[in-house]
Amino acid sequence: MVCLANKPVIGITGAYVFHNKFMEGTYVHHDYQKVIAANGGIPIILPFLAENLVEEMIDQCDAILFSGGEDVDPKFYGQDPHQKLGETIPLRDKWEMSLLEKAMEKKKPILAICRGIQLLNAALGGSLIQDIPSNVKNSIQHSQTVNRSWDFHWVTIDEGSKLADILQETKLRVNSLHHQAIDRLAESLKVTAKSSDGIIEAVEHIYYDNFLVGIQWHPESMAATDEKMNKIFAEFIKSAPVR
Repeated sequence: MVCLANKPVIGITGAYVFHNKFMEGTYVHHDYQKVIAANGGIPIILPFLAENLVEEMIDQCDAILFSGGEDVDPKFYGQDPHQKLGETIPLRDKWEMSLLEKAMEKKKPILAICRGIQLLNAALGGSLIQDIPSNVKNSIQHSQTVNRSWDFHWVTIDEGSKLADILQETKLRVNSLHHQAIDRLAESLKVTAKSSDGIIEAVEHIYYDNFLVGIQWHPESMAATDEKMNKIFAEFIKSAPVR
């Protein structure tokens, strides 16, 4: 276990970006790193590599944040690709599912954001809506056209949920940067927030003995100006005791 300046080490899963044939690799939006550092954590980026490195990577981290990025390959929940399916990286999906399994075995605190909540649900046996506009009648717009730090639509949060306890709210405005969402919910998860069109916006694990929350919006991009969103990360990091 690595301890840096008596602060918890938070592993953030990395997406992939290609600029040109000379410049490509692991990518994480800087808002994830900034919000972890602002709340007393040490952010480290976890690239998707060989699965035999998963346990060693997990052992370097006090908590894991599953970040946003590409669509989850539908083969991992038993479906063929929809016409509107976006870019997928099956290697990342498989690696992150292994990472999730090992993190849960070791009872690490887990926060899953955007793609992260979708990966979480698929890994635990659920399925996804591959394209909301094509598959959900009368859906609201979930892929906003304004700055990602601005709020865009309402969500309603279940009273008594961990998320409601953290935010001290049961209705609030969130940003929105996705075209997929949870469809069939994994049996070990429970829904804790929805948008007005019924799309699942947050989940919690039913019996996990630590912090395990999935969020469909991007609180990391609102946290600098919205203290309620920042509280999510403060609570997440607080649940990762330094050893």
